[in-house]
Amino acid sequence: MVLRHGGRAWTWSRLRDEGVRHARFLRGRLGICDERRPPHVAMLLENQPELLALYTGCAYGGLTLFGVNTGLRGETLAGVLNESRARVLVVGERFLPELERVRPKLEHIAAENVLVVPEDPEAGPSGATLESHVAAEVAAPGISLEAPGVQVQPEDNLMVIYTSGTTGLPKGINNNHLKLNLIGLRVATQLQLTPEAVGYACMPLFHSNAMFLGFMPAFWAGACLSMRERFSASHFFSDVLRYGVTYWNYVGEPVHYILAALREEYGDDEARVVEAVAGHPDNRLRYALGNGAAPPDIDRFMRWLGLEDMFELYGSTEAAISTFRKLSDPRGSVGEITDPAVRILNQAGGECLPAELDAAGKITNYDQAVGEICRVASDTFLFQGYFDNPDANASKYREGVYHSGDLGHMLEQDGQRFLFFDGRTDDWIRKDGENFSAAQVARLLAEHDDVVLAAAYGAPCAVSDEQVMVALKLREGARFDPRNFFAFCERQVTHGGMDRKWFPDFVRIVDEFEYTETQKVLVRNLKQVHFDRRRLPDAPIYWRERGGDCFREFAALDFELLRTRFIAAERGDLLDR
Repeated sequence: MVLRHGGRAWTWSRLRDEGVRHARFLRGRLGICDERRPPHVAMLLENQPELLALYTGCAYGGLTLFGVNTGLRGETLAGVLNESRARVLVVGERFLPELERVRPKLEHIAAENVLVVPEDPEAGPSGATLESHVAAEVAAPGISLEAPGVQVQPEDNLMVIYTSGTTGLPKGINNNHLKLNLIGLRVATQLQLTPEAVGYACMPLFHSNAMFLGFMPAFWAGACLSMRERFSASHFFSDVLRYGVTYWNYVGEPVHYILAALREEYGDDEARVVEAVAGHPDNRLRYALGNGAAPPDIDRFMRWLGLEDMFELYGSTEAAISTFRKLSDPRGSVGEITDPAVRILNQAGGECLPAELDAAGKITNYDQAVGEICRVASDTFLFQGYFDNPDANASKYREGVYHSGDLGHMLEQDGQRFLFFDGRTDDWIRKDGENFSAAQVARLLAEHDDVVLAAAYGAPCAVSDEQVMVALKLREGARFDPRNFFAFCERQVTHGGMDRKWFPDFVRIVDEFEYTETQKVLVRNLKQVHFDRRRLPDAPIYWRERGGDCFREFAALDFELLRTRFIAAERGDLLDR
């Protein structure tokens, strides 16, 4: 078995036959392919077997599949589809209304080449669906055909995967057959996957996390991939039991929510959770791999789920730099840097010093140690550039240096170099003339027992630079205690590795965060409204003034008084952006 989704199960031969059917169908629909009419196919789909039939069909047919984020709307959705120059679009039934709104703006996709996958394909066709067209124009399911006579090369582009697109249109990243297979091989080898392994994809397969760490390792090991359309914390453990899952690919925030769901079901009695979950006789889950999980969550997830290891990785869709943390690596790291070309560079292009730690584990040379994670080499390793975007390529790789856009620092131990991820370069908070990582602040504050998830960001300051603001989601039933949280922050400064400048100036309590389709917090939305009481009249916001010994409620009057300071300093526009 290779795919399981609900009550559906596909064997390897079924996936092969579906791939060949779809390859023949897509090549027929595309017709002549040349520079003016490229062999491009786009999909707007959630996780289901039809997505991987499409992916396999593009592989057999020498076509390029564009994995469009299902969260895109309006002008952005139309812009991505137009820039892809895809001439066939396969869309899930759930997203058809949004597509209809932008269909008049589509430049390359003819109406007859918009093909729908119903939410429940097993219920039978309801009108003109992708399957009805494939069956009519090629063959019915279950018929094994010869693969198209297409010479596919390792360097041929198979899938374009998009960045999150925080500014402008998302950028498409090229992923050829060789890159996808090498990543699958490396992960399968690292986890020592066998054909008996079962992966679980609840992160979207249009994104690199699930494709690189979920399907491609299963492909290489001849293993099985189970899948859910989209992430659900409440269904996670039942799916683990149902499918016999042995490994799971994750991003950080869902780890929080799975733990919260287990706590809600079993209470705060950890022994009860461990007995019911880790000790469940049908629990075969042994590994998790991904990025963005905080060390306390990693520890708890391993205990509660009974894992042998949880591999916190560093890497991106570009795949020019990657690390793979093992259980024996330093706490909080994302693994050993084995590529000698990978270095931490400061803003002047010089190499940063290794981190020096005091007895509490706090970096004593933060300014000299934290910089951009770069690769100084004449090649870009597995990064094959951005699709049809030479300016982005030139910005990413310049003067022999690949710039990841990520902050990090390096710790040397016994001749090994270990990487620590400190956020994005555009996630700096600048306070009192110093830059520091918003992700690092959030990571430390998330260690509070009542905090499920934390996000940190820079907020306007009437004097200069920025103030530190954090948004917190609390565990079910918890109430924010301003004095207690202030004392916790003090302990993080004195004993937990937090710099005094990182101490929050504002705290906002949220019931829920907004997320991207890849389950990352939309921090820019929080940053845009910061502590503005005109836009957040009822939000629970607390603040401290310098020298204060407690957080207190930030009322509308406080905002108006603070606003007069901004105006007096000719910085009132910072509050109104």
